[in-house]
Amino acid sequence: MKKKLSGPIDLTVGKPWRVILRYAAPIMFSYFLQQIYVLTDAIICGQVLTAGQVAGVNDTFPLTFIFLQFAFGCTAGFSVLTGSCVGSGDKKGTRRSFVVQIYLSLAISAVLTVAALLLLPTMLSWIHLTPDHREVYDAAYTYCFVIFLGIIAQMGYNFVCGVLRALGDSVSPLLFLVFSTLLNVGLDILFLVPFDWGPMGAAVATILAQTISVVVSFVYTLCRYPDLRLHREDFCVGWRSVLAHLRQGVPLGLQFSILAVGIIVMQGAMVQFDLTADGSMVAGTPAQNGFGAANKLINFLMAFFNGLGSAILGFNAQNYGAGEYRRIRKGTVQTLLLMLGISVACSLTGFLLSINGSYQYIFLSADKVSEATVRFGNTFLYVDIALYAILGFLIVTRSAVQGICRSGYVLGAGIAELFARILICSFLPAAINGAPIDASASTLAFAAMCFGDPGAWIAASVLLLIPLTRNIIRMHYPELADRGDFAGKALDKQEQ
Repeated sequence: MKKKLSGPIDLTVGKPWRVILRYAAPIMFSYFLQQIYVLTDAIICGQVLTAGQVAGVNDTFPLTFIFLQFAFGCTAGFSVLTGSCVGSGDKKGTRRSFVVQIYLSLAISAVLTVAALLLLPTMLSWIHLTPDHREVYDAAYTYCFVIFLGIIAQMGYNFVCGVLRALGDSVSPLLFLVFSTLLNVGLDILFLVPFDWGPMGAAVATILAQTISVVVSFVYTLCRYPDLRLHREDFCVGWRSVLAHLRQGVPLGLQFSILAVGIIVMQGAMVQFDLTADGSMVAGTPAQNGFGAANKLINFLMAFFNGLGSAILGFNAQNYGAGEYRRIRKGTVQTLLLMLGISVACSLTGFLLSINGSYQYIFLSADKVSEATVRFGNTFLYVDIALYAILGFLIVTRSAVQGICRSGYVLGAGIAELFARILICSFLPAAINGAPIDASASTLAFAAMCFGDPGAWIAASVLLLIPLTRNIIRMHYPELADRGDFAGKALDKQEQ
């Protein structure tokens, strides 16, 4: 048996499905709590803010997603290298990977923050929000601006959690998130109710809670894991080490960002259903609020998908470093079967919550819920949950492929998603409506726009079948083994 590197779970031994479930359970709950972050803002904002302000906050999701998910994707990709070092028992390589991630997290956060703030007005125009729609625009701009200032906190948290999960510790990130979520709830209530800060208050509460959580989690990690306590020589890293991490992190980050661009296209198409022929916004913004509420429910249910996806990424990374290729195949297949069962359960849950639009009363005050918001929201919800199994397959396969360092296919899958969403959302609704989209468009045209999601999932899944079949199922790894750019020991050799 291989020696553990302080991590509580050795992913290279034991029955794969049991190990994966044990490892995945805290991660699933972590993603669940991350959605609580979003839900908390949505619930409190939905009860306190005006309909226009709620629409503005809802509209910001794809804009913040494009940058925050790039940060998340990068840190997830970096952790593959850390996990590979853990699997091979290379403590020095693990510390080296830890240091490189510190440097890269700081640099990438700075670049993303500057880019996001400079591009914010332009991005708002992408989803058809202009100063002409003053209330909605101001709420969206303010919320985004504050969230973008806190990108470093988001990236810092994901970086620390990625390292901990690479070690086999999926429990500690959960505990940090519990702390941060409770803090966020308290700050939300404080800033939105007695302080009456509006959309800015919700954003400040989120960022402040994340910042405190980052500091606590980083200090804990250094104290809890002696093997991560750095020595002076660990800070001397070369460009090859940096590039090795970038080769794994940037493609995954770009994949998530490309996904966000596709969602922006979808969001922009959806906003058109709230615009009259003369360009004015429909009172109550039913399409935006209905779509926003349904989207939050969908993302909430996806917490289980994302948790299992993160688990198979860590599982495959450790076993790849240990050379356990048969174990990778068995674990991936078993995880896909587990995901199938979870997707069915999530679909049923979504359907039950859609009855009479009950989920909308969670995210919106009663006066903002109407027949129109329920119609728009349920249409989007039904299209997505009916094809949840495809999404589950995509998430598991993408993570499994990333875990064996096939980042190029992951990026390619993201590009396929983008083009599929653009084609469906840009042309199909207008074609079905027989005229340009506005508030008078048919429900069928809106349903066509909603098919942007499953269409994108299918396009990405088809591409990922190549590495899934060739590398994981058939265990064809020679071109990967020859690279040697992911293991800590290889990094040491490169730096000499």
